Amino acid sequence: MSAKTFDKSKLPSRHVTEGPSRAPHRSYYYAMGLTEEQIHRPFVGVASCWNEAAPCNIALMRQAQSAKAGVDEGGGTPREFCTITVTDGIAMGHQGMKSSLVSREVIADSIELTMRGHCYDALVGIAGCDKSLPGIMMAMIRLNVPSVFMYGGSILPGTYKGKDVTVQDVFEGVGMHSAGRMSEDDLHDLECVACPSAGSCGGQFTANTMACVSEAIGLALPGSAGAPAPYESRDHYGVESGKAVMRLIADNLRPRDICTLQAFENAATIVAATGGSTNAALHLPAMAHEMGLEFDLFDVAEIFKRTPYIADLKPGGKYIAKDVYDIGGVPQILKALLDGGFMHGDCMTVSGKTLAENLKDVEFNTDQKVVYPVSNPITETGGVVGLRGSLAPEGAIVKVAGMTELKFRGPARCFDCEEDAFAAVQEGRYEAGEVLVIRYEGPRGGPGMREMLSTTAALYGQGVGDKMALITDGRFSGATRGFCIGHVGPEAAVGGPIALIKDGDMIAIDAEIGTLDLEVDAVELEERRKQWSVPDNPYTSGALRKYAEQVGPARFGAVTHAGGKAEVICYADI
Repeated sequence: MSAKTFDKSKLPSRHVTEGPSRAPHRSYYYAMGLTEEQIHRPFVGVASCWNEAAPCNIALMRQAQSAKAGVDEGGGTPREFCTITVTDGIAMGHQGMKSSLVSREVIADSIELTMRGHCYDALVGIAGCDKSLPGIMMAMIRLNVPSVFMYGGSILPGTYKGKDVTVQDVFEGVGMHSAGRMSEDDLHDLECVACPSAGSCGGQFTANTMACVSEAIGLALPGSAGAPAPYESRDHYGVESGKAVMRLIADNLRPRDICTLQAFENAATIVAATGGSTNAALHLPAMAHEMGLEFDLFDVAEIFKRTPYIADLKPGGKYIAKDVYDIGGVPQILKALLDGGFMHGDCMTVSGKTLAENLKDVEFNTDQKVVYPVSNPITETGGVVGLRGSLAPEGAIVKVAGMTELKFRGPARCFDCEEDAFAAVQEGRYEAGEVLVIRYEGPRGGPGMREMLSTTAALYGQGVGDKMALITDGRFSGATRGFCIGHVGPEAAVGGPIALIKDGDMIAIDAEIGTLDLEVDAVELEERRKQWSVPDNPYTSGALRKYAEQVGPARFGAVTHAGGKAEVICYADI
């Protein structure tokens, strides 16, 4: 393929490369070593979230070089740039977690601004840590230029006392240590071996969940989500992703052609089938919002309800992402679901083929125990469940993968921030059978909708994880397990029922029928509402203040702008 294949008169980059008036613009490209021929090719942004914040991201620049080589081979001119990430494992358990969900919006916005400002024609996006995956995919759908997503790959498993371990085991080790069930020396030994390589957390936590989504929704090449970060095969997928985006330019195949309602249903299906992160119920609506598609928490929950749980993955199961790769990768899961009638096979993908065509030659591997056939699922319904009731009129979400008891009823013990709840757990100031309530941690009230892995992991480490429930208007890590309910809406900061709970109030949870109820008389609740006022939030400046002023409800993805419905002209058509 040569540059002559592409008609620059129809591409955004014409605004910076074509005609006598653009001589000053071209001078900058000559300064960077581009030839005249390269300047008149399509310009492809190659965006990665490379940084030295965490192992999730340190292999991304290497993979970006491979993607650039593929773009060049396909007849384009790659223009590399980086954007931020906030790494949840390091932000967890303190005020830093307020930055995590906000970073999703910053990632999408920064990619949009870079692409707009320099008039790039297409995008290859490479992500590692949790929020960077949906952030990049949101930008792709928002811009609607030909785009290919690539996951940077998972971390290799650690080994401790003969068993595979992940960072989840370290978080739970903190709880074991506080309960006297693990020595400080053993905890130190565990932390030193849990994360032995580059790559994102190895269980079916948020990063690997959204990596599965990238293949299921059609924005990533088949099989590209599977190989661990250190493997050289990731570089092959980088080259192929670069070549693929050039074919998409030639065919004018764009993200909104790929991410149809049926494709979003495919994405939600693989989340449920793998017992994926509850955060997907936040990110899928946010991605749909970018193109003006109505697909909220309840739409996601409906698909969860009818999808079998078939992948035995941590935190609720036994295996990790590398095990999925070893038995054939994400296509194995997709093949099982497609053959079982749970996927829309006619959805187009960035390969230029439909999902069914991509899977045509894939044979389901029966000589393994990681992914079950749909005829013999782990459970008949998905590993993630949506809830609704008097405590959550706008919905809530819970991961039930690996759980045997799906009902819980107990008295509330309330905390107005995560730090207070974690301190109480560390000090044993709770009773088995209680429902811990952590509020004012929602998108607006946090601000930033923090995850609560430190608290939930500590409960499991103390041996009471299956004897407690925890609800919050914040979020839970993909590594969370147990009766932990997040995204409760309306959130406390806007006067949702969660703000009106008092210690001792009975809360009833039924994940079989999908209900979450506060057993308090409506008249009593109304009296409490009259006495309630929103607490002061100390975050009155900077990015967190801007986010709190702009963010919407979790039900619709906690988004910060009007989305595709309000769009007058799409960037791709400038």
